[in-house]
Amino acid sequence: MAKEQRRGDFADILLKKKLIGPDQLAEAENIARATGIKLQDALIKQQYLSANEVMGTIAEFYNMKFVDLSTVQIPKSVIELVPESVARENVVIPLQLDGNNLELITADPTNFETVQKLQFILNKEIIPVLAVQEQIQEAINRNYGQTETESVDSMLVEFTDTAIEFTQTENISTMAGADDSDAPVVRLVNLVIQEAINLRASDIHIEPFADRVRVRYRIDGVLVERDAAPPPPPGSVALASEDHGEHRHQ
Repeated sequence: MAKEQRRGDFADILLKKKLIGPDQLAEAENIARATGIKLQDALIKQQYLSANEVMGTIAEFYNMKFVDLSTVQIPKSVIELVPESVARENVVIPLQLDGNNLELITADPTNFETVQKLQFILNKEIIPVLAVQEQIQEAINRNYGQTETESVDSMLVEFTDTAIEFTQTENISTMAGADDSDAPVVRLVNLVIQEAINLRASDIHIEPFADRVRVRYRIDGVLVERDAAPPPPPGSVALASEDHGEHRHQ
């Protein structure tokens, strides 16, 4: 009898443990190719395996810890280590802190770039832990609030959606006489500053481009770019000068 060929991915474990059969795997692969979804999603869609079974197997393949978030209560002191904006933008949530080692839950075992970025931003040794993405989203809502609070991203989306436009004269006169803290540009600036404080940043760099707005924070002497924000609407309020000068706060 010919030896079964190894695939080199988590499906090897599924087959070895007889959680699925070769025919089921082949069918899931065909569905994944035809629809453009991941193999693990196809296995769940066909109800061959539960989401926890699939993610648990993926964690075993990558030699990572797996957690079922539906049964876990995360202490508030741990949640506070990761700002809500960071958690929502990267779909991560902290699990526990041991010394300087922070277990951070993610659904992507190969997203090393995000792990490295968060390790620098949070100033912790990040240990990735796997969980089902839907459970991570639910845990974020459960621990930070059911609805997303106003963030830098949501404000930039508001600028884009409402196409706030000011002429140069209107912009100057409005900003000079404005005392309304609800003004969109005021809220945006406050949110950017608050996020920078949460991340222990010394400088804020806001650079508008044709296709996006780049926001960078200087943390421990290094400029770190946050996730890309939507592009500004034509004629919208300029948030940075042409030479992209830096804005400092204490």
